[in-house]
Amino acid sequence: MADSPAASPSRADQAHRTSVVIIGAGPAGLTLANVLHAAGVDCVVLEAESREFIEQRPRAGFIEEWVVHALDRHGLAGGLLERAERQRTFEFRWDGERHVVEPGRFSGQSHFVYPQPLLVTDLVAAYADAARGDIRFGVRDVRPADIDTDRPSVSYTDPETGERHRIDCAYIAGCDGARSVARAAIPADQLRISRLDYGIGWLALLAEAPPSAEGVVFGIHERGFSAHMARTPEVTRYYLECPPGDDPANWPHERIWSELRTRLAATGAQPLTEGRIIEKTVLDMHNYVVEPMGYGRVYLAGESAHLVAPIAAKGMNLAVHDALLLAQALIAACTSGDEQPLARYSDACLGKIWQYQEFSQWLSEVMHGASSGDPFRAGTAAARMRQLLASDAAAAAFGETYLGTATDIAAL
Repeated sequence: MADSPAASPSRADQAHRTSVVIIGAGPAGLTLANVLHAAGVDCVVLEAESREFIEQRPRAGFIEEWVVHALDRHGLAGGLLERAERQRTFEFRWDGERHVVEPGRFSGQSHFVYPQPLLVTDLVAAYADAARGDIRFGVRDVRPADIDTDRPSVSYTDPETGERHRIDCAYIAGCDGARSVARAAIPADQLRISRLDYGIGWLALLAEAPPSAEGVVFGIHERGFSAHMARTPEVTRYYLECPPGDDPANWPHERIWSELRTRLAATGAQPLTEGRIIEKTVLDMHNYVVEPMGYGRVYLAGESAHLVAPIAAKGMNLAVHDALLLAQALIAACTSGDEQPLARYSDACLGKIWQYQEFSQWLSEVMHGASSGDPFRAGTAAARMRQLLASDAAAAAFGETYLGTATDIAAL
């Protein structure tokens, strides 16, 4: 649909009424909007960026199988099932050798490789185009109000006219990312935010170069972690560990490819196919968790409530998990007046969130211990790697969290 606001009030003192205002049109907000709309619950989505921007914004692309099944049950996985690559193995390159790991060997689960912009495009089309849902792009100065009353509202500025508009609602879903205005509306003394800074950065690269290996390769090296991830037959995603806050300008073409060749070297490995670097940015690795994930009539989902560094590729999966649980709770509240699922929403989400945070921390030590400069950390990281490669029990436990479990599929 067009980027101009849909069905906006003609005067700033007029207010629209809906059941749920969803702030943010990422995977969490769009999944929530689609499920609510299909259940007959009125909702309005407010998004600060344009439709074109959110459909092109570079993001990760690993989707756990339980997420695919859950989306499919809601009719939201058509493009994913048609176009995504199903990935059953990945490779560690460590100590000069190649080690192929099949994390789903015991569970039968796998990853689907489907970049987030493609999923967002599918979800926008399902809600805005197919279902004619109300979504307003490019809105400015979004402000939740009266969130601790039974008549909350959200106001925003129309990007075309400059007028203020207000939407009265029963509930507000904050799905608006790390700088969430929904979270900012909650009194600071009502939230606890736990943080972890890994003290490392990743130089994220896109290269116009055919993949040099099938699937994902993780390089563990004393010079720093590295990764190779096939995106398309012509484009490959690479990562290089670097200092946090590093300037991408410090990484010219020759330095990038020299480090990648060194860190991904292994006996029998195919030589890297070099190409033009078309994207280059530094990501600082850190995590946070917000507790509880709701206050008054505001409920948080996705990165407004938690961030997991891309070390374990969990962020988009957790966002969809939150959205599906919040949708169930809001449907119960809006259709039958049962607010008990909303009261349980935060606790229902946090178990998986903390499980994935712990896994991210564990995997970070495996990936970065060798380059930490600390011989003790390097030694324990090597011990973890040896156990993962030698023990079926360790491999099964790793695969269960890395890929998600069948119980997740049944629950959602």
